[in-house]
Amino acid sequence: MLAAALLWFVMFSPWTAGNVNFWGVMSSAAALLLLLSLWYGRDLWKERWRQMPKSPAYILQQIVLGVGIAAVLWGVFWIGDKVSQWLFPSFARMEVDAVYGLKKSANQQLIGWLLLLLIGPAEEIFWRGYVQAAFCELFKANRPQWLQRLPAQWAAMLVATAIYALIHIPAANFMLVMAALVCGVVWGGLYAFRRDWLPAVILSHALWDAAVFVWFPIM
Repeated sequence: MLAAALLWFVMFSPWTAGNVNFWGVMSSAAALLLLLSLWYGRDLWKERWRQMPKSPAYILQQIVLGVGIAAVLWGVFWIGDKVSQWLFPSFARMEVDAVYGLKKSANQQLIGWLLLLLIGPAEEIFWRGYVQAAFCELFKANRPQWLQRLPAQWAAMLVATAIYALIHIPAANFMLVMAALVCGVVWGGLYAFRRDWLPAVILSHALWDAAVFVWFPIM
């Protein structure tokens, strides 16, 4: 998590963002977080692979769920964008334009593939598949007093989602932080509800990233 916080600071902070290639750092960060999650969570992933259904019906279910979650989430953000434009037209437009400005002067097709095949899956494997799962195991044995009333999986979702949103703060972009928070609640909530839905959650993150940023931008 410290590595993620440092990398996101480098990518987004006003002191460092102008001195780095955003997509180069983002891709490298995604690859690093993926490797960290697979290495430090290797026992967790082995057990998860052993227990995971491998039938064609399960695979089809995960694909349909992943596509459906991504589509619904895109719709939620489309509505959210229209509402924010209506309530705070100048502020919302400026914040959203700043996010989409990250893809200027970059190969759109390459960005789409990076989001679909590397960045989206890697983020989800790290934040939900590893961080949230690790917090869940930790909280089964012991958790802070203020989380005692929540089941371990929901306490873990709350903490992991908060951290996921907070690392976006260096961007000083309210809309980006809120987008991370909303997505974290959706993906983290689905994973907390059904841990065997992790493949669908990973697929939905990858599809949503590519759709909202490249294929069907909300502007």
